[in-house]
Amino acid sequence: MTAWTWRFEKADGTEVPPAVEPEEFTTQGDAESWVGENWKALLEGGADQVRLFEEGTEIYGPMSLDAEGA
Repeated sequence: MTAWTWRFEKADGTEVPPAVEPEEFTTQGDAESWVGENWKALLEGGADQVRLFEEGTEIYGPMSLDAEGA
């Protein structure tokens, strides 16, 4: 089973703990839906951007969580 995971970062790329604890996602769509539902809480909790990984390989990122800056 493939695991999709998010890395949560400050704007400078420093990793930060997420304000909302993510589950392990089995599809890219599930991972993206989750971040779409939780981006505001993540941003308020100190994460400025996210990176998506599949089994430890970066798929894309950084992606800003700031809707005005995106």
